[in-house]
Amino acid sequence: MNAEQHSAVATPDLYDRSGKRYSLDDPRWRGEDGSPLAVSALPGLRPEQIDTAERSLWRYHAALPVPAARRVSLGEGCTPMVAVDWAGRRVHFKLEWFNPTSSFKDRGVSVMMAHLAAHGADRVLEDSSGNGGSAVAAYAAAAGIRAKIIVPAATSAAKILQARAYGAEIELVDGTREEVSDEAIRQSEKIPYASHNWHPMFIQGTKTIAYEMWETLGFTAPDNVVLVAGAGSNIIGCDLAFGELLDAGQIDRRPRLFVGQPEHWATIADTFNGIDPAGRGERLPTIAEGASIAHPVRLPEAVEAIRRSEGAAYAVPEAEIRAAVRALSARGLYAEPTSSVAAATLDHFIATGEIAPGETTVVVLTGAGLKSAEKMAAVFAGPCDGAQESSCAR
Repeated sequence: MNAEQHSAVATPDLYDRSGKRYSLDDPRWRGEDGSPLAVSALPGLRPEQIDTAERSLWRYHAALPVPAARRVSLGEGCTPMVAVDWAGRRVHFKLEWFNPTSSFKDRGVSVMMAHLAAHGADRVLEDSSGNGGSAVAAYAAAAGIRAKIIVPAATSAAKILQARAYGAEIELVDGTREEVSDEAIRQSEKIPYASHNWHPMFIQGTKTIAYEMWETLGFTAPDNVVLVAGAGSNIIGCDLAFGELLDAGQIDRRPRLFVGQPEHWATIADTFNGIDPAGRGERLPTIAEGASIAHPVRLPEAVEAIRRSEGAAYAVPEAEIRAAVRALSARGLYAEPTSSVAAATLDHFIATGEIAPGETTVVVLTGAGLKSAEKMAAVFAGPCDGAQESSCAR
C-alpha cells in the first residue's frame, strides 16, 4: 500500500448496521437504527510502523483512529504472554491484569477516553459490573473528566471501591445487569455515554491485544486464541485486528477463535451453536460475574467473528469454571473466575481435539483474582471434590 492509499484509508468514519455513515466528530454512541456503531476499515500495521519507543498500546497508533497526540494513557497494553505447560503442551497465557486497573478493559477505555476528551467531554457515564467501571473511572481521572458509574448492587466490593477511589460518582442499582444498562441508557440523555459495550472506540482499543500477540510471536499469528466473552469485545477486537493484518499481507490466515461463556449466560456461544438461549430457563447467578450479560449488544458481530475464524464456542458449567480457577492458581496464575472461563474453554477444546498438540495457542486472562476477592474465597473455601479434583491435582 503506497502513502497515498494509506492516507485515503486512514480517514475513517462510523457506520451502523443499516449502512448509514457518520462522522467521527458526531457525539452519538449508537446509530439512527438503534444499532451499535463501528469504525470503517483501517489499514493493518507493518512492523516498521510500530512506535517501539512507546511502551503502551499507543505503540500501534498508526492503526488507531485517534491521534496519538491526544492520547489518554496510563501505560496500558504491552502485557506479558507467558508460556505454561498445560495438558502436556506449551500454551501462552496473555496476562491482562498487568494493565493499570488490572483488567483488559483499560485497552478500550484508553482509546475511548482519548476520543471523548478530544471532542470536549467534561463528564461521562458508564454502566458496569466492575472492571469496565474501574477503567472508565481511572481514565476519566487521568483526562480530568468527571465520571458517573452505574453499578449492579451485587458487584464485588473491591471493584466498587476501586472506581470510588478514582473519584467517580457511584450509583448502585438493584436488579440484573440488563436493568443497570437500561438505567444508564435513560441517563445518557443528559450525560455523554462512555459505554464499553456500545462505544465504537472501545473496540478499537481492544483490538491492540491481537497486535501484541502478532508482535510477540515474531510477526506471525497464533493458530488459536481462547477467550472468555461477556459482551464479546475481545472477540470482535481480535477479529478486527487479525483482519487488518490479513488485508495488509502481514499474516496468511486468521487464528481460530475459541470462545467460552458461563452456561447460563452463554448467549453468544448458544447462538453460534444454533441453540435458543431462552431454552436454558432461568439465568442462574454465576461465579464469573463479569461475563453475566444476557443480551450482548454486538451479538451478531461476535457470532460472525467466530464463524469467520472457523472457531468454536462453549457454554461452560460452573464446576468447570471453579476447577479452572484452581488449575490456574496451581501454576502461579491468580485469575478471577471470569478470566478462568477461558482456561476451562481451553480444557474443553483440547479434550475434543479441536485444539491440537503442536499448535500455537494463546489464552487471554482478562483480570486478576484480587479484583474478585469474595468469589475467589468461595472457590478456595474447601478442598477439591468431584469435578474439581483432577484439575486441582494437575
